This record gives sequence, C-alpha cells and structure tokens, in this order.
Amino acid sequence: MNAPLEALTVICRELEVGGAERPLAARLYSADSSRKKKDRLMVFFHGGGFVGGDLEEGDEFLRHLVECAPDYVVLASTYTLAGERPFPAAVEDAHAVLMWAKKNKASIGWNGKSMVVAGIEAGANLAAVCALMARDRGAPPLAGQVLVMPMLDPGLTTCSMRDVPPGAETLEVAQSCAASYRGYLPNAADRTHPYASPLASSRLKNLPPALILSADDDPLRDEAEQYGAKLTSSGVATTMKRLAADSVQDAAARNECACEVAALSEITRFLIALAGPPSAS
Repeated sequence: MNAPLEALTVICRELEVGGAERPLAARLYSADSSRKKKDRLMVFFHGGGFVGGDLEEGDEFLRHLVECAPDYVVLASTYTLAGERPFPAAVEDAHAVLMWAKKNKASIGWNGKSMVVAGIEAGANLAAVCALMARDRGAPPLAGQVLVMPMLDPGLTTCSMRDVPPGAETLEVAQSCAASYRGYLPNAADRTHPYASPLASSRLKNLPPALILSADDDPLRDEAEQYGAKLTSSGVATTMKRLAADSVQDAAARNECACEVAALSEITRFLIALAGPPSAS
C-alpha cells in the first residue's frame, strides 16, 4: 500500500460538493495524476470547534496522509459553521457530502468500493455522527471511521476535561471547547442528542470499525477513550491509541499534533488493515 515517498507527488484540486442546502468548498488530494480510479476514499472534516476552521486547517495533515496511504483519494470538505446556523446544520452537511461523493464518484477519481470517514476535533465529532447517520439512514456504506482527538461530549463531564487545574497549559483547550459548544448547541436540549453527543448515544451497534486517537495531556482524552470503550462493548471493532503528550495547549494547534509521525503511523496501519491483504498481481 505504501509507495516510496520520493516517487509520490500529491495532487490537490479545489472543487465544490453538495451540502444539505447549498454547495460547499472542498479539496481533493491524490498521490498521483493517473486517471485510474482508486478503490478507497476518505472523506475528512476539519476542526475549529464548529465555530471556525476551513480547508487549510487539515491541509498539511492530509498531504502527509496521502503520502503514507497513496491508495486513497481524500476528499476534505467544509460544512456550515455555527455562526451561520447551529446544530444540526453541520451534521446534515457532513452526511450530505458523503452522499454526494457516492453519487459523483467518477468525478473524484473513485470507483465507489470503499469509503472511510475521518476528522479531527469538531470534524471528528462529525465523522462519528456520520457513521451513526449512515447506519440509521441506510446509506452510504462505510468501511471505517478515523477520529482524531474527537469532541464527543458537549456536557464536558469527563475527568480530563473537568480537572484541568487553573494555569495549566491545556486550560485554553478546555475553555475553547466550552465556548464552541455554546455556539454550536445554543438549545440546551440538543446537548444529549446522539447526533450532537455521540458519547451519550445508547445505540452504537452495527457501526464501521473505528480508530480513535487521543493525546496524553489533551482534555478531550477521556471522552475519546470512553467512546472507544462503548464502541467495543457494542461489538464494533475499535482501535484506541493514546499518543504521547504533545503541544495541544493552543486550541488551534491540534492539526499540527495530528501530523506527528506517531499519529500518521497509527492511521496508516488502520487503513492498511481495512484494505486487507494485497491482491495478487
């Protein structure tokens, strides 16, 4: 699955995809310019706490990822931010993007065989929710989900989130999460909806295999690991990895953390396992 890095040229193309109510800006990444369609697609959603972020948020990460997993074409999409329309606008957009990709597979160089959904932080929330929505709505079929430092608990109830001491370097992340949820979920009743809070969902069976990455000193660590445990107990094949502490005190630095060698290695290993053994040539 891995080609020599020096032989790869990452091709990036700007495009528009269909959201729930309007076109959305997107970016397509591929490891080569050949016209042969790929078997595998990853749809990726950026971070930004539902209230910010854009395609640049994950650009470096996705370029590295395509180098590590050149059998994948990666579609990164924007979504409606909470300042324009709060929940459920973003999740409806995210699911609509998956449906658009399935319908327009030829235009993105994909043959429709295998789709993985992925994201970081708020985007990882959308990825997890897309897995729930795809199951509940019967489409599209997903081969896997990759959740990097996901925001999964609007109640901010976990120990790693609540026990950040005053003055700690990670306090900014905890405060940023609280502010983000206030913008994204202004209606308090929505905070327990499974499409807003996957961690609160009581129906986690029949979901695609998951890779969940947390970081040692990330306030989101416990909710990521609790979600992984809930998926496992529901019979979902789940790989949970806690990475060594990195510089995540800046809420905007989480994408750089995702670019670290350890995270890329875990994601690549997971994608290779999903693909199965190589076919005989």
